[in-house]
Amino acid sequence: MDAIFLQILNGLDKGGAYALIALGLTLAFGTLGVVNFAHGALFMLGAFVAVAFNRIISYQQIVLDPVNKTAWGTPVEIRTSYAETLFGDFGLFLIDYSVPISVLIAIPVMLLIGIAMERGLIRHFYNRPHADQILVTFGLAIVLEEIVKHYFGANPIPQSAPSIFSGSANVGLWLGLGENVVYPWWRLIYFGFSAIVIFMVFAFLKFTTFGMVVRAGMYDRDTVGLLGINIQKRFTIIFGLAAVVAGVAGAMYTPIFPPDYNIGMQFLVLSFVVVVVGGMGSLGGAVAAGFLLGILQSFASMNEVKQIFPGIDQIIIYLVAVIILLTMPRGLLGRKGMMED
Repeated sequence: MDAIFLQILNGLDKGGAYALIALGLTLAFGTLGVVNFAHGALFMLGAFVAVAFNRIISYQQIVLDPVNKTAWGTPVEIRTSYAETLFGDFGLFLIDYSVPISVLIAIPVMLLIGIAMERGLIRHFYNRPHADQILVTFGLAIVLEEIVKHYFGANPIPQSAPSIFSGSANVGLWLGLGENVVYPWWRLIYFGFSAIVIFMVFAFLKFTTFGMVVRAGMYDRDTVGLLGINIQKRFTIIFGLAAVVAGVAGAMYTPIFPPDYNIGMQFLVLSFVVVVVGGMGSLGGAVAAGFLLGILQSFASMNEVKQIFPGIDQIIIYLVAVIILLTMPRGLLGRKGMMED
């Protein structure tokens, strides 16, 4: 039972990442009808916002100690971060909490990137075939990857969670399962963070006038336009919101999975499978499928399962996708008419 519970926790935090990326993909597709293969690159850019902020805030000044010498007779180097020099203990706090602070920075940065992407490129492909959209956005993703590779290198760059969350939580004691069930704090925090972001997106779309107009435009864009509402402007903002969701998901994920320039592609394919399984254009379906497939993948990675079905952890998501689409062609919660023309 302990092992099963741990796999559920593993699936929830992994599913949280899938659900956030798939939610952004579905927002873009449901509003603009664009299949955005650059969405994984937005996840990657969010991760490197965290990396860049950490590098800036941790930049050190080097002073040679005039008294102490090394074993080779050279002066000892004293390294002190500029943040600590300028701000004292607050500077150390900024360095320690660089990842969650970078999320706040990623919000405006990713919003601007998303709006610029939509205005500069995506809007020219609204009425083009989906194949054209895939090709141009996939090309954009490769360009963004190469830019990041040029400035940050090809190797993964580890990021540290705040020291207070560096250990593991005794989840078993919380739930009365004993002391053997422990789980990393940051993974629990990431799941909670995913749940909060998902709730905020749904609340924004459901309970605000802006969101209600957007949802109406998703179902009948022409009628909303006849009411004198600039629905295209709102859709542009929604595309920016989709970029923000992907970006903050990437920034918070850096302590769990050290980012490199290719991390977006690793999540992109899986996230598109999540979107299709959940149902094209269905926000609820994207979230449900993200957590479902995350949990299934987690269980498939257990040694006991892989001994019976070798390699099942590599194909379980695609296998489930095939089964669901054969029995439910529109996915779990897909809307009639989506991708059926």
